[in-house]
Amino acid sequence: MPIDRVRRKLVSGFACTAVSAAMLPCCLGRAALAAGGLEFKLSKVSDGVFAFQGVDELMNAGNQGAISNLGVVVGTDAVAVIDSGGSLVEANALIAAIGKISTKPVRYLINTHMHPDHIFGNAAFLEIGATIVGHHNLPRALEARGAFYLQSFRQQIGDALMKGVEIIPPTMLVDDRLQLDLGGRMLELRAWKAAHTDNDLTVFDSATRTLFAGDLVFVGSLPTLDGSLLGWLRQMDALAAIGAARVVPGHGPVPADWPEALTAEQRYFEVLAGDIRKAIADGIPLSEAVKTAGASERGNWHLFDDYNERNATAAFAELEWE
Repeated sequence: MPIDRVRRKLVSGFACTAVSAAMLPCCLGRAALAAGGLEFKLSKVSDGVFAFQGVDELMNAGNQGAISNLGVVVGTDAVAVIDSGGSLVEANALIAAIGKISTKPVRYLINTHMHPDHIFGNAAFLEIGATIVGHHNLPRALEARGAFYLQSFRQQIGDALMKGVEIIPPTMLVDDRLQLDLGGRMLELRAWKAAHTDNDLTVFDSATRTLFAGDLVFVGSLPTLDGSLLGWLRQMDALAAIGAARVVPGHGPVPADWPEALTAEQRYFEVLAGDIRKAIADGIPLSEAVKTAGASERGNWHLFDDYNERNATAAFAELEWE
């Protein structure tokens, strides 16, 4: 998601700021992550499949990064985690929660893409020995944007929450497809062409037909465009063809029905593209076009006014050259 408009909910009070296998018992005793009674809680999605649901608000220093959906899949030999969250605080809470449902080692951390709300907790998983897995474009993307992400988040949420956060790229790369064996459970990873970003990765647990889509799927919360509008639309049919029964989207309710979860997102992008194409054909300048493009979708999405103009700007830049 865009760095300066990340989703938020006030969550505070989780004190662990670094974790290792030796420190895990400390974290296990402190599962509460939030003010107002909210706890960091992994919900069971299916047999051996769990998820944490982030929230659809804007980020500030109080939320500790807990704004995107995270996943856990447990095999007979090992555990895989899908995304590490937006801070070490959140990552530590996730590791503590995993310790309550399984004693198996966390063998893999899979990053679905480059945005900080999905990768800022990577250091905590490196510390406990997990192999970090990602799209083949992810190391390059993190190298290009990493310094900016660290600076921007430090300004946005403060030094305390950024303490210990590092940009840690994957060491196991997915060029097209890759299978990870957790013991009695095989995960199918797929690298996609530019869409939400140019480094989107999905994870499919065929045993339960559960798809972890990262930010290729938003439900209820406006999709954010940091890759290619046309690329996203062109890949909708291929996404929908994945034989999942349910999806854990990058943002939104967990789980959601599949492929129905794609319907609203596809409609929004088609409306946005249509409005931008008409504006270009009518000679309307970008500064004016972005104010009205996609406006008919306003009532259908959380955070529409926070993200739509950014999406329209990116779409205009892409579509004026098609």
